Amino acid sequence: MKGNNTENLQFPIGKYTPPKVITTDFIQYAIAQIEQLPAKIKRVVDQMSEDQFDNTYRPGAWTARQVLYHIGDSHLHSYVRFKWALTEDSPTIKAYDQDGWGGLFDSTGSSVNSSMKFIEVLHERWVSLLKGIDEPGWEKTFYHPQMERHIALKWNAGLYAWHGNHHLAHLEIIADNR
Repeated sequence: MKGNNTENLQFPIGKYTPPKVITTDFIQYAIAQIEQLPAKIKRVVDQMSEDQFDNTYRPGAWTARQVLYHIGDSHLHSYVRFKWALTEDSPTIKAYDQDGWGGLFDSTGSSVNSSMKFIEVLHERWVSLLKGIDEPGWEKTFYHPQMERHIALKWNAGLYAWHGNHHLAHLEIIADNR
């Protein structure tokens, strides 16, 4: 991280910038990042004290507990979006209010252990699905009403590889501020 300004704390690994041409190598990289995320998160979480789970990575941001819960919520939505796109013709997905979900009592008071188990099982199933997608499958799309565009699965895989590492960096910031 280049400093502690607000944008560096909000986007410690930068914003998602996919390659202009998404190759098979990029897709395989994205799958590997998604597959490795639960173990990476566990390494960070295992270093943290119970008090740190209620700390934020920047003023006004989510706590570590909420970040963990959000990863599960967000990645579950992505998993379902992949399944819809693979089984329907460019379906319109249901967007959700991530800030609203992140503020609900289950997110703010959840067990870190239950969030970790959820992320581990979800990623195991999601990676199994991703590894089974053939080349034409990666071209399938869904329509995102908030973004007002069709999203190809190959682009979305990269986004969620980035998303996991983005929030992993938030957890690392909290863990490093003992």
